[in-house]
Amino acid sequence: MRASQIIKNAKIYTADKDHPQASALVVKDGKFAYVGDEAGLADFEGDTTDLGGRFVMPGIIDSHVHASFPVGFEYLDFGESFICDGKQEALDFMANHIHGNPGLKRYTFMLDKRYLNGEDLTKEELDAICPDAELLLREAEGHSIWVNSRVLARHGITDDTPDPVPGLSYYVRKDGHVTGNIFEGSAEMPVILGDAINLSDEQIDAALQRWVDYSVKVGVVGVFDSGIPGFNEFHERVYQRLRALDEQGKLPIYVDGCYVVASAREVEDGLRELKRFRREYDTEHLKVHTLKIFMDGTLKIHTAAMVDPYDDTHTTGITAFSKEELAELLGQLNEAELDVHLHTVGDAASRTVLDAVELAKKELGDSYHVRVTCAHLKIQHDADLNRFAQLGVFANYTPWWHTERMDDMLPLFGKKRSENMYRCKTLWDSGAVVTWSCDNIFFGDFAPWNPYLGMEVGMTRCISDKTNFYEFARSAEFPPASEKMGVEEMILGYTINGAIQLGVEGKKGSIEVGKDADFLVFDDDLLTAEPEGFSHNKPSEVYFCGKKAN
Repeated sequence: MRASQIIKNAKIYTADKDHPQASALVVKDGKFAYVGDEAGLADFEGDTTDLGGRFVMPGIIDSHVHASFPVGFEYLDFGESFICDGKQEALDFMANHIHGNPGLKRYTFMLDKRYLNGEDLTKEELDAICPDAELLLREAEGHSIWVNSRVLARHGITDDTPDPVPGLSYYVRKDGHVTGNIFEGSAEMPVILGDAINLSDEQIDAALQRWVDYSVKVGVVGVFDSGIPGFNEFHERVYQRLRALDEQGKLPIYVDGCYVVASAREVEDGLRELKRFRREYDTEHLKVHTLKIFMDGTLKIHTAAMVDPYDDTHTTGITAFSKEELAELLGQLNEAELDVHLHTVGDAASRTVLDAVELAKKELGDSYHVRVTCAHLKIQHDADLNRFAQLGVFANYTPWWHTERMDDMLPLFGKKRSENMYRCKTLWDSGAVVTWSCDNIFFGDFAPWNPYLGMEVGMTRCISDKTNFYEFARSAEFPPASEKMGVEEMILGYTINGAIQLGVEGKKGSIEVGKDADFLVFDDDLLTAEPEGFSHNKPSEVYFCGKKAN
């Protein structure tokens, strides 16, 4: 049989649990036509490459990234990042910067909330230092902002503006008046990214091309795009351009997309729009079949939903849906043959999802088939650890996060909970399908998007001097050590498990006959590489559907 490519003398890790190792493969018409030992090559003829024992693995699938979100950030002025000792120093720094740079329409800053020492800022204080222009201060974790009155006025935010998700995504109020502090994506994102809707097609294409080029460079052949909260208009603009790029043959990556809803009251419109997205954004490498929900927020600003209260505020946060509301939605998704992917940082958020799946399965029985993914999973309650496997819920982690600063966590959770975070190995050993992702919200220099960084930190739970990452991010090993993963587990979570989560395991995720010929060639053997410094790895050759992409 004539083949387009024959490879021999390779160390192939297939990610096929039945046949994990091979030494030869054959590609024909963009698919794997043979995978095995070299004796089986006698049935094929064509161009043959002797890899001299080099390492081969499937293309990487990153199953939770923000691909559409960061296009707007590509053209956003992030402004000045600073640290301070309390509110007055913050105000003084911003006032001095504004005085030294007069005449701008908007001044933008970024600050970690901990530097306010428990104090907060109000629009009146920001108005006092910036009365004639807009001022926007982003909290460093990216889930809240402070703005002055001019920003509120431009976006029509008044005392009467309803909160997108009361208690989760909302406009902070005091005595019934908005203070200028805005929490979580559905409320803050239209303010941060509002001007992005005016970007030209060429600008969007340029940003996407930069991301595509980097993805190809590191061997990412498929992603789940996890959407933009509160700004589906711009989200769709990006999908329009992804569709155009694919129709032009310029999208060498499989993009699995979504539509975002914030709460139960948006479900009717959200389902209708998701079905439209499924029809309109359906090309060879772009598919949309998933509803994205931000079930909770993040830890430092206490919007992540917790089973037991935070130690410092004695609050628990809330979820965007109750278990009953989510179970009802699962029934609707099941009928429409759609899936759901949920941001779940706190243990109450993932528990609510697990409870809802349990309710839906009892109602629907064997007809239930919704793919449900819980993403991030910073904290898990002991009682829920085995339920992911039992209920068939995918557990998606962002492993380069597994290096929290203990001094940030201890005030929130105390010693016991703080030392029991990111329990990915426990879920893996329970039989759950665990997948890996890079997340991130801006393209920048792409350092956090590096999947080999994710693999390294997944194995070490630290960022050392050997890690290919920012020097300021160096961290000690984060407990518990029992949650460290092995290299094969990291590769499987980034390949076949990711394909299973996306529902494309019949085409992608492993080197098997009949699947798309997505594979990577490395000069070094990843299976024997040292965990520390693993982030420096990079494929020398990347193939997408049998064609060399780099």
